[in-house]
Amino acid sequence: MPKEHTQLKARNRTETLEPHQYNVIIENDDFTTMDFVVKVLMEVFFYERVKAEHLMLKVHHSGNAVVGTYTYDVATSKVRKVTEMARAEGFPLRLRVEQA
Repeated sequence: MPKEHTQLKARNRTETLEPHQYNVIIENDDFTTMDFVVKVLMEVFFYERVKAEHLMLKVHHSGNAVVGTYTYDVATSKVRKVTEMARAEGFPLRLRVEQA
């Protein structure tokens, strides 16, 4: 009877890396209303009203604030949505994305 030959394939374990995280930073300006900033924080970033008002005041007093940390695609999508909302209302509100 012939001998059976079997081969075992070695499995290489690959490590799954977490995607880089990016901060969305909102900038203060002299034209965008505080009410609009609170609205954006609630509708786009899903903050409760009290936390949204607190963040808006932080932006107002310190010039900017991190409003969320996301993957790059989510961060840029939120910036694009807020920018479109601001331009539709005639506000020059600016946001930026930076690696966390």
